[in-house]
Amino acid sequence: MPCLHKYLLKELFKLFFIIQSIILVLFVFIEYLSKMDRFLNSDITLVGALWYVILEIPFMFVQVAPASVLLANIFVFGLMNRNNELLALQSSGISTYLLIRPALFSGLVLAITMFFLGEILVPISMIKVHHIKNTVIHKNNNIAQTRKNIWIKSDKKLIHFNFYDRIKRSVSGITIISMGEGFQPEYRLDAQTGYYKDGNWIFEKSIQQIYNHETKEYDIRQFDTKKVPVNIKPEDIGQLVKKSEAMGFFELKKYVEKVENEGYDATTYVVDLYGKMAFPFICFIMALTGAATGMRPFSRQSLPRAITIGIIISFMYWFVHGFFMSLGYGNSLPPILAAWLANLFFLCFGMIYLLTTE
Repeated sequence: MPCLHKYLLKELFKLFFIIQSIILVLFVFIEYLSKMDRFLNSDITLVGALWYVILEIPFMFVQVAPASVLLANIFVFGLMNRNNELLALQSSGISTYLLIRPALFSGLVLAITMFFLGEILVPISMIKVHHIKNTVIHKNNNIAQTRKNIWIKSDKKLIHFNFYDRIKRSVSGITIISMGEGFQPEYRLDAQTGYYKDGNWIFEKSIQQIYNHETKEYDIRQFDTKKVPVNIKPEDIGQLVKKSEAMGFFELKKYVEKVENEGYDATTYVVDLYGKMAFPFICFIMALTGAATGMRPFSRQSLPRAITIGIIISFMYWFVHGFFMSLGYGNSLPPILAAWLANLFFLCFGMIYLLTTE
């Protein structure tokens, strides 16, 4: 590896970790103070609250890494541009495409690192975050959740859900057992699907078994739709369901297969599955775009202007990526396109940006 490439790699990684450290320190400070009221109203100690915020760092590290890659490349190539180092190198016969090789290599290394962090460290830390949030901060002691099922105790009812769709705010595989005096079951309701509307749960294709105190037997009734008063909101269930960020790629893949095998719509999780593969590689694309931005003439004249443009590009990516993912959640786009379209769009943008820079 040429000395120039070693120098660029060293500077790129150094600036990347400096920018990441600044962002994460600010995140911990802001997150801790913004949730202080919630912490003080719960049983968690201030040290425990700080630990709760620190556990979110691996997830945030992965989320802000693309922006840090972009800014690091703008800084390195922008400073070289301002100091006429790029001009000297190009005068020596070194092309732009040779100069950006370290940037692309660093972006690829960070993309692979992000994937493995999302597979190993992020799920572990987010599981602990959700556990502290649900059991200590929100004190949801009446809800028990496993990887496959959710059990909820509401008043005199025991409620079981097989699957909860957080986008459609609907449930599937529902069982409700209402208890009477002496813990005697009053009725049992089994429904295929249910959704929340106007403060009530409406269950579809349900069968209700009602205990008859005279015959000591259960009367069976069937309903196409039935409104049931349950003191549980979709937000309460959503807090307990194991979210995609708390699962690695392969664990999420197995979960998708399980949900589909049971006959439920797993579109939300399929989109997230492809997203877990697509999102890390934006680091490679941001490295390309950042290097091209740093080589632009305006970067020599005003580095803050180049940094501002880099921040705008980062926000544009977040907006476009979120927009396409939303289309995927709503079945308007195939899941694989919803996850990868933003990457393809910004890859084309970065390549055109670089070509016009040359």
